[in-house]
Amino acid sequence: MVGYGEGDFVRLRDEYGTVWNGMADSQGDNIVRYRFRDASGKSITGISDSYGIVLRDEKGNTWRGFVE
Repeated sequence: MVGYGEGDFVRLRDEYGTVWNGMADSQGDNIVRYRFRDASGKSITGISDSYGIVLRDEKGNTWRGFVE
């Protein structure tokens, strides 16, 4: 997934071209929680820290990466 964010709004595009819109919620200590939805109502949630990010969808598919 690749994307961008502005403030607490984040938009991602996955490897299939699906666009995911969501929010980033800072939890302090470099931890951020993410919630995304696509146009059909599917959701992805995740968390990041200073080491990377992990996102998981409703089916259990997982994406791991980093935030620049």
